[in-house]
Amino acid sequence: MLKNLIRRQSSKVQQNSILFQQHSFQQKRFINKVYTNVNETVADIKDGSTLVVGGFGLCGVAQKVLEALKLKGSKQLTIVSNNCGVDDYGLGILLSNGQIKRMISSYVGENKTFEELYLTGKLEVELVPQGTLAERIRAGGAGIPAFYTPTAVGTVIQDGGFPIKFKEGGSKNGIEIASEPRETRVFNGKTFLMEKAIQGDFSIVKAWKADTHGNLMFKRTARNFNPMCATAGKVCIAEVEEIVEPGELDPDQIHVPGIYVHRIYKAPAYEKRIERRTLTKKNESNSDNSNVTKDPTQWDVRERIVRRTALEFSDGMYVNLGIGIPTLASNHLPKGVTITLQSENGILGMGPYPLEGEEDADLINAGKETITCLPGSSTFSSAESFAMIRGAHVDLTVLGALEVSENGDLANWIIPGKMVKGMGGAMDLVSSGTRVVVTMEHTAKGRPKILKSCTLPLTGKRVVDRIITELAVFDVTSNGLVLVEHAPNVTVDEIKSKTEAAFTVSDKLKPMQFVME
Repeated sequence: MLKNLIRRQSSKVQQNSILFQQHSFQQKRFINKVYTNVNETVADIKDGSTLVVGGFGLCGVAQKVLEALKLKGSKQLTIVSNNCGVDDYGLGILLSNGQIKRMISSYVGENKTFEELYLTGKLEVELVPQGTLAERIRAGGAGIPAFYTPTAVGTVIQDGGFPIKFKEGGSKNGIEIASEPRETRVFNGKTFLMEKAIQGDFSIVKAWKADTHGNLMFKRTARNFNPMCATAGKVCIAEVEEIVEPGELDPDQIHVPGIYVHRIYKAPAYEKRIERRTLTKKNESNSDNSNVTKDPTQWDVRERIVRRTALEFSDGMYVNLGIGIPTLASNHLPKGVTITLQSENGILGMGPYPLEGEEDADLINAGKETITCLPGSSTFSSAESFAMIRGAHVDLTVLGALEVSENGDLANWIIPGKMVKGMGGAMDLVSSGTRVVVTMEHTAKGRPKILKSCTLPLTGKRVVDRIITELAVFDVTSNGLVLVEHAPNVTVDEIKSKTEAAFTVSDKLKPMQFVME
């Protein structure tokens, strides 16, 4: 009896000891990561640090943390981020303050300071295809040193020599730092480029909700680059809108586990900036054609291209549309045709522009325009988005161009020394092997845009399947360009006079077709 009592007491002591050890471990492991002073979150960011920063345009940007970093004044920073905000918002406030030495980005966009500093030799800029950038960041956080991708094969990204930094005085004085060529390898008869992972000293991300353990949730398209960036920094700083206690977030709904996050700051409420507030007027559908004549010869250039492009859509397609004319084409779907729009910033099932008062700063498309979600839509990270694209799960890509060659080469992202917008997601989209349709005006200031060979840096080599202009429709074949349609009242001779590239005329040539509605 006494022995049994001693055994029971000993067992109870051991159980209590184990529970105490577990409790102590839990308390030690899940330390409070919450900071109440935003300046303390960036206090140890030194000059020369590399920062991996989430956001797409002005969506999903940790504005208050960036303002604190501006106040701290750390300089000679290398910033890895899709873009650089605008002059007075997002990363633009660090750029305008002279704190950034190098940007590693996919898109310059409408940030005039960014473009000017680069072209005058005052800023280092390493331009990277958007999907490649997302994957390089993801690989950095996952401990994968490098990977192979089909994106940018046959372009200056592969060849190297692209100016990262111009000499003092700008592009006219030559290149001070040039990009390095990529290593290539052939898999199953197709060439791929090797891209190296990216890691940072710090990552700065913006989330919707966090618990005190650091688990993060994002809202709508504000997710974009943020999840990958969170994993790729040695120290992750998360600005959030709401902090809850552990257990209040459903484990299945957490987008970034707390293991990656070191500092959490709940920002005071502030108005999120919207870069392009685009709206649908009440009582007006996106395809209101009541004032449009049914005579195609009376249509302007844009209307003609848009209504012809709409015939490229088939029922059930997953489609990615570039900004401008390609996006407008989705407003003129043929009867009985339903498509699902994918946007590379992380949405599948994109809807029309919102009504006034219903716009959401956390819900935009790749052109930074406010949008809505359709029933059955989904949102996801930029890495997931480009997995869909690179993996050829998107059926059709429609985008614009500066130039197209007779063998299907495409140039649409830069005019050296004059205009630098960046390639964004275009190189990824056209390299996937799925169908690519280019929509553009036939000439630019009277000069042909369909050429024997592109004169501008390429977006992709032999990637275009069809060209649609206001004058004609060409198919790109293994034997060159074939004219398959001509616009009303436009002759083959006129098309030849405005096209530098050689082409043959299909024996089934027909007048251009349109969605008339």
